[in-house]
Amino acid sequence: MNSTLKLWRKLSAYPGGKRLFSRAICIKAPYFSTISPQFEQLDVGAAIVRIKERRGLHNHLGSVHAIALCNLAEVAGGLACEVSMPEGMRWIPSGMTVKYKARAKGELRGYATVPTVEPGKKAELPVTVDVKNSDGESVFEAEIVMYVSPAKSA
Repeated sequence: MNSTLKLWRKLSAYPGGKRLFSRAICIKAPYFSTISPQFEQLDVGAAIVRIKERRGLHNHLGSVHAIALCNLAEVAGGLACEVSMPEGMRWIPSGMTVKYKARAKGELRGYATVPTVEPGKKAELPVTVDVKNSDGESVFEAEIVMYVSPAKSA
């Protein structure tokens, strides 16, 4: 189990721990703080991350901006990928394809799914993220291609 997953499991067991973990992620990658993500679940192969609609995330139509949805997809997919990496493997996003399906309003959750990673093998890994509103309607889909490879020896 990698250090990120260990930290999640330790912190999420306590009141306020999920919020603390979410803030720590935003300290490590400050750009994600623009959407104020809140991790709800994180485990090998999956993550659920929530954001709340607010004026600072709006587009000119009064709904959550497309790029804010992309950020939600990247933080959910990236952390799900991070905790799914076998020892000695690394990852980096190499592309993202998105589909806007409906206006994104209210509380939104990104559901990320990561396929199994084969230790020691280079691959392009398709990580999917489905963003749903509080009614369970899918408003946005993303497929993030993660390039995975063995980590270079120090």
